[in-house]
Amino acid sequence: MDKRDYYEVLGVSKSASKDEIKKAYRKLSKKYHPDINKEPDADVKFKEVKEAYEVLSDDQKKAHYDQFGHTDPNQGFGGGGFEGFGGFEDIFSSFFGGGGSRRRDPNAPRQGADLQYTMTLSFEDAVFGKETEIEIPREETCETCNGSGAKEGTKPETCGHCHGSGQLNVEQNTPFGKIVNRRVCHHCNGTGKQIKHKCSTCGGAGKVKKRKKIQVKIPAGIDDGQQLRVSGQGEPGVNGGPSGDLYVVFHVRSHEFFERDGDDVYCEMPITFVQAALGDEVEVPTLYGKVKLKVPAGTQTGTKFRLKDKGIQNVRGYGKGDQHIVVRVITPTKLTEKQKQLLHDFAEVSGQVPQGEHEESFFAKVKRAFKGE
Repeated sequence: MDKRDYYEVLGVSKSASKDEIKKAYRKLSKKYHPDINKEPDADVKFKEVKEAYEVLSDDQKKAHYDQFGHTDPNQGFGGGGFEGFGGFEDIFSSFFGGGGSRRRDPNAPRQGADLQYTMTLSFEDAVFGKETEIEIPREETCETCNGSGAKEGTKPETCGHCHGSGQLNVEQNTPFGKIVNRRVCHHCNGTGKQIKHKCSTCGGAGKVKKRKKIQVKIPAGIDDGQQLRVSGQGEPGVNGGPSGDLYVVFHVRSHEFFERDGDDVYCEMPITFVQAALGDEVEVPTLYGKVKLKVPAGTQTGTKFRLKDKGIQNVRGYGKGDQHIVVRVITPTKLTEKQKQLLHDFAEVSGQVPQGEHEESFFAKVKRAFKGE
């Protein structure tokens, strides 16, 4: 594949100044760097841009290129890595915040970590909400050293290895040239400071483990698996930064009678054969007390009734759900002789004579049919 013209690669004219060439390279190297651009051909374009800059930024190489182009009898223009204007370190600084004024201050305020607490609730507490107190283990700023980690009367000193930057530059030679990697300083763990005389209470950490009691207001309608954010009750911030947040995750126990589906509740209501046949007015438990429910005559098992607004308050305040009642007709298992006689009389009047008494049973007919009788 023929090489593209170096001026075309950088998007500059042959009369471009060194500053214009440098500016074009900075822009394109950031655009196509493989650590930033994940397109399949980004690394190829990055190398092309790098090669073009190495030539056009060097007066001697540029003169050769202007005279011979890619057919330079010297066969190439040499290696040289990412040097020239700081090379890879300069690019690295642009990408990852290192170098000069862009370097992240290790002593800048940072927000503390978030915490999570799992709370188990009864069905009723989840429905109606409540205010409760929980106790959580978390780190607190050491009161002895006020978070500095240094012994009383002393203070942390600037790290002599990274000079307070919290990072060390490590040079590495690769086939593409010299690369400068920036790593966390292992002498100060990235803080930029070293504590020679540590606080006896926190051991130099600046924090101590404590158990803290926190009041939590649980909103009505909270459901299993939902969470509540308690602002500012997480781990304390670093270097004066704000505290993190506490996330309370709820586990709701099931109820022996009610079953929840969103903001609606479901239950089964047993009634007798007589109530189903003749109709009745029955008392039904709800989350808010007992209510009267009219069961029409001839109600079948599995019939559903709805009690509007007798469900659960939506946790975001969007009204209440409904209560759904499924009727189950209960067949008696123990009958007195009088009850049996009354049912026989009912069957005869309605023409529903029990099989086996006045006619051949259905199962006997089926058995005979299989035998070909």
